[in-house]
Amino acid sequence: MEIKVAVFEDNKILRESLAKLIDSTGELVCTGAFPDANKLIGNIESSNPDVVLMDIDMPGVSGIKGVQMIREKFPGIKILMQTVFDDNDKIFAAICAGASGYMLKKTAPQKMIEAIIETYEGGSPMTASVANKVLQIVRSQTVSEGKNEFIDLSEREKEILSLLVESKSYKVIAAECFISIDTVNTHIRHIYEKLHVHSKSEAVVKAINQRLI
Repeated sequence: MEIKVAVFEDNKILRESLAKLIDSTGELVCTGAFPDANKLIGNIESSNPDVVLMDIDMPGVSGIKGVQMIREKFPGIKILMQTVFDDNDKIFAAICAGASGYMLKKTAPQKMIEAIIETYEGGSPMTASVANKVLQIVRSQTVSEGKNEFIDLSEREKEILSLLVESKSYKVIAAECFISIDTVNTHIRHIYEKLHVHSKSEAVVKAINQRLI
């Protein structure tokens, strides 16, 4: 079975090169190559990919916003980010948004193919320099968050928080917990209050660092 891949890349030469590289393998097929994510939902529906190769910096809808949209509408699709920079803030934002892996654009073609396949199989491939930065981010977050804070979450709140960490959409959480989306929103508001956070990414980081799930 071929792995279907959609490419979002604003650089025309790179976009076409990636499409050709993907189609040159026996395991992958490029089902769509797009210059931006401004029509992301329609592009995903038409290309029906298993893996999205997403440029982090694009005009209009950014790659990070694109990841959030895919996670919300198409939670089963895996996402591999691409960038020319190994920037801490962007790495952190992409991972919190739900990206599976993070590769630099200068990655060798064969390594990129291997990364796409690894992403499809459930892995989290990263360029070595990016992996080092992720470790630094996690360590710094762990230090800043501390380990002694008492957070009293109910069993239902822990269940919903664990689904947030898995980047599940509110709709999926509602279905899996057999509750309404309004009830999901209420639980998540209470979770934010107890964790003293204001966003999903902050909640996910704190859940991991405090070992709440």
